[in-house]
Amino acid sequence: QVQLVESGGGLVQAGGSLRLSCAASGLTYSRNAMGWFRQAPGKEREFVAAIGWSGTSIYYGDSVKGRFIISRDNAKNTVYLQMNSLKPDDTAVYYCAIRAGNPKSTRYEYDYWGQGTQVTVSS
Repeated sequence: QVQLVESGGGLVQAGGSLRLSCAASGLTYSRNAMGWFRQAPGKEREFVAAIGWSGTSIYYGDSVKGRFIISRDNAKNTVYLQMNSLKPDDTAVYYCAIRAGNPKSTRYEYDYWGQGTQVTVSS
């Protein structure tokens, strides 16, 4: 059974940084893409970033380009999201997800999801 567990969320001040981690277990395939999505109260789940299994195909949502960095460590089955220059608008529950194949920006393309971790950015 596939399980994704996010960690690293918390409360930070505007302009600060935070790094999220997501560890996957129970995978039966190695060539996968991992992604990050976020959902703020009253809003739709938004694409943040995605990365292919080799780490060479990377995509970011427009709202986080230049500020966030996604990476992965296949030996640990873990994907990371380094968040810099955080803004109050970044406040949301952040979810990691995984799918077989190439990275995608649409949530419907992903097979498994974590429970999410709260990120709160104070002004």
